[in-house]
Amino acid sequence: MTIIDLSEAQMASPRQKRWSQWVTKSSKALDLEPGVFTWRDPRQIARSLKVSAERSQRRKADPFRSAMSMLSFYINRAGRQLPARQRACLETAKDELRGLFDRPPRRPTTKRAVRNAGRGRKSASRSR
Repeated sequence: MTIIDLSEAQMASPRQKRWSQWVTKSSKALDLEPGVFTWRDPRQIARSLKVSAERSQRRKADPFRSAMSMLSFYINRAGRQLPARQRACLETAKDELRGLFDRPPRRPTTKRAVRNAGRGRKSASRSR
């Protein structure tokens, strides 16, 4: 009977670990402007992604989904290495992108916001 160290057996191969790096460097889905994700203006980032998505002939989804996917992919891939200020800028760029494509704003994400979504304030006549 052979004993197998499961932690080593279940680990991803080096090629699998670098999949997202390969996609970032070699994806031809959108022709992005160099350094677009490092810009500090969310509106400029969103405009650039929109133009790239609309011009691309190689995308598989509609332009909005392609642009949003690329932006989300970058944010997720950067993970903890992405400075908070740049992450906030890119999250704001998502909102700008929604606006440019005439899409509704995103839903609330915090538990409190979700719990309170759709609830109006209690009327002034009902006091404690």
